Amino acid sequence: MLVTLLCAVMMMAGLFIMLYAGVALIQDKRFFTSAPKEVQAAVQPRDERFPGAHALGWFLIAVSFALFLGAVVLGGWDGIRNGFHFWKFFVRFTAMLWLLKAYDILFFDFVLLCRSNFFPRFYPETKPVLGPHLFGYNKKTHILHIVLSPVIAAALAGICTMI
Repeated sequence: MLVTLLCAVMMMAGLFIMLYAGVALIQDKRFFTSAPKEVQAAVQPRDERFPGAHALGWFLIAVSFALFLGAVVLGGWDGIRNGFHFWKFFVRFTAMLWLLKAYDILFFDFVLLCRSNFFPRFYPETKPVLGPHLFGYNKKTHILHIVLSPVIAAALAGICTMI
């Protein structure tokens, strides 16, 4: 259980690093495709915040992907080492993905998007369109991710049991 929580936290850290790199350093509108339409419309193109900001941002994106991959590898390796069968792997990977989704909904959407000054710090023009009314704007996507998580977990569990 502890390894599962550690892996989920690694994925959460990777997701936050990815968001920070995209919003604060790379500052490309492509990173706003999942944002509410009002926010996408308000965001204006930006120059590089400081020399090397884009390179640092892309490096952090790579780090975030490494954290995601590392979490899956650690979860799989620990399970193989401890003789997990398919269902234990399935529960582990499903828990990791659902915890990540809960973090996405509660921290990213509820806190960062609706209640904090995170986005206006980097894009002041978004301040008038942000607020609590945006919470749940992407519920269909969240539901799809929640439904697909067990499918992804089953695939990962199948791979781990074949190793």
